[in-house]
Amino acid sequence: MGERNVGVAMDFSTCSKAALRWASTNMVRGGDRLVLLHVNSSYQVESGIVHLWEQDGSPLIPLNEFSDPLIAKRYGVSPDKETLNILAQVANQRQVEVVAKVYWGDPMKKICEGIEKIPFHCLIVGSRGLSKVKRALLGSVSSYVVHHATCPVTVVKDSAF
Repeated sequence: MGERNVGVAMDFSTCSKAALRWASTNMVRGGDRLVLLHVNSSYQVESGIVHLWEQDGSPLIPLNEFSDPLIAKRYGVSPDKETLNILAQVANQRQVEVVAKVYWGDPMKKICEGIEKIPFHCLIVGSRGLSKVKRALLGSVSSYVVHHATCPVTVVKDSAF
């Protein structure tokens, strides 16, 4: 079977943490690589380093670097304690390699790009549970990804916890 890349789309919202919890409980197994996929849609390029990776996203960032506020800030992310705790737990208890990948731009397109380039065995996304009307107006990232992804996508509703 070999190493599987299990992706979780993460924006540090409650629903993306629910997706991360679900993935770590139900999806990842020893030997897998859990890839946290974060898309920074509102960024300023003045942080110099960003434009190096603007096209293809950051390199894969190991968990110990991602957990370091100074290094994370360089990539324009500030993961919260709860997310980092979940990741540390998965890494330790399940013998899973945890890495993060940061993209800049449109979340819908960049998530689909990441799925192909990394490539993912599967992707787990959180659902904000928007009403049908709001979804029609806003265009939901999770429903876009479900329809355009080249791997199986699991949508986790926040109420699953």
